[in-house]
Amino acid sequence: MKSTASVSGGTMSGEEDFSFVLGGPLFQLLRRARLSDDALDLVRKRVIAISLFSWLPLLVLTALEGHVLGSNAAVPFLMDVEVHIRFLVALPLLIIAELVVHRRMRSLVKQFVERDLISGSDMPRFNAAIASAFRLRNSVLAEVLLIAFVYIVGIMVVWRQYMVLDAATWYATPSAGGSTLSLAGIWFAYVSLPVFQFLLFRWYFRLFIWMRFLWQVSRIELRLVPTHPDRVGGLGFLSNTVYAFVPLAVAHGALFSGMLANHIFHLGSKLTDFKMEIAALAVFLLCVIIGPLLVFSPQLSQAKRKGLREYGTLAQRYVRDFDDKWLRGGAPAGEPLVGSSDIQSLADMGNSFEVVKTMKLVPVSRDAIILLAAATVMPIVPLLLTMMPLEELLKKLFGILF
Repeated sequence: MKSTASVSGGTMSGEEDFSFVLGGPLFQLLRRARLSDDALDLVRKRVIAISLFSWLPLLVLTALEGHVLGSNAAVPFLMDVEVHIRFLVALPLLIIAELVVHRRMRSLVKQFVERDLISGSDMPRFNAAIASAFRLRNSVLAEVLLIAFVYIVGIMVVWRQYMVLDAATWYATPSAGGSTLSLAGIWFAYVSLPVFQFLLFRWYFRLFIWMRFLWQVSRIELRLVPTHPDRVGGLGFLSNTVYAFVPLAVAHGALFSGMLANHIFHLGSKLTDFKMEIAALAVFLLCVIIGPLLVFSPQLSQAKRKGLREYGTLAQRYVRDFDDKWLRGGAPAGEPLVGSSDIQSLADMGNSFEVVKTMKLVPVSRDAIILLAAATVMPIVPLLLTMMPLEELLKKLFGILF
């Protein structure tokens, strides 16, 4: 049985083509504008079009206002590191991440079926979870609410209250009654920033869809095998989903590095002042990307306990028979010990029990966690040059590595 959902006027097989990024009003708009196709290709055209739509008008307007480089503003446009990284690095990464996630995860749902983790009686519930994810992904209301959230909370509250630099900039001038936006600042606040924030918050919405889908699947009694060599009962393929989100992690790290650069270069802050914020960013991304996989921990824990009990009982029976046969005189006369398959079977039984004993309760590898944390922090590493010369930094890095 396969669940289907409408995509661009056609149908798609839920098990074979599951994707929580391939759909929604914006996707349909991009298709009509010939900036995307049914498989999210044409990514280069989307990156160029959306990035230039957000960044190029800012350059033109600041040039008209004389705030490109030399002006009375403490932070002219070309010296605003954060705005360039936001629209020319982080925004393209958010767009590229869509294609990466789609391609890497489209066959994920099929793995549940191919590995026989879902019993036949539970397939209707499994297909219902797929259909529910598709409906939420394609929701017009959800994207309308995201737009409203961007303007009401993202712009009017978060950006105006917490993100605007406390200095005269190309986009705003501080005054007693609050910051006064320039012409470029108006485009920045009500066009460019909302575009970026919408793409960012839409990613959080998609991660919510993914989390909800996994939670619904975890409510189904999966046919886990405690002796599976992946040591997570057959759910090891879920760890590969973390690699799909690496571009998203790099985008967050790049955005944060741009914000830190502005505070360091223009407000006199130091990188060490933001140690807690950097750690919080890494923890946040680990939680939103790896956290959803924790929903399978109860079933994995139950499967491990059951496996230890059942394989422990089986091992006890086998070693007792082995003991009776070879140590208590139960072996048939003339049967040689050397070359007997009993020794190998005893070793195999021990290996099987060891696999169950070392079974993990979270379907994610340590390498995946390290990669995700490194991808998040990597864009911030160049800011270490604000604390020490490049030569000294390289010496310390080589000293750590070698």
